[in-house]
Amino acid sequence: MNFPENLQYSKEHEWVRIDGDVAVVGITEFAVSQLGDVTLVEGPAVGAVIAADTVVGTIESVKAVSDLFSPVGGTVEAINEDLEDEPEKVNDDAYEAGWIFRVRIDAPPAGLMDAAAYRAYIQTLE
Repeated sequence: MNFPENLQYSKEHEWVRIDGDVAVVGITEFAVSQLGDVTLVEGPAVGAVIAADTVVGTIESVKAVSDLFSPVGGTVEAINEDLEDEPEKVNDDAYEAGWIFRVRIDAPPAGLMDAAAYRAYIQTLE
């Protein structure tokens, strides 16, 4: 499985790419492997103020419906509208085309892991 070094990861299996005070959020390849084929992604609304470590949407797959958590807090600036018609982008390209939402963060995120720590974490789950 691929876990890019330039990202940070949460225990709920979201990834975060931070550029200044903006964070892009998606789910990891590990999460995708557990879910199977993604059939629907419902993220937060643009303009919503969200708190870190809270449920902000759902991801449906052929196997289950799972909560989508936000690893960061702030104001949602954008959602990946492509996922409305093509939720499989999450399966095909979790770290680029499959991003879910973008947030202007209100504080530096805490409790996120680098790629090595996330790899070690998921090994405890398998």
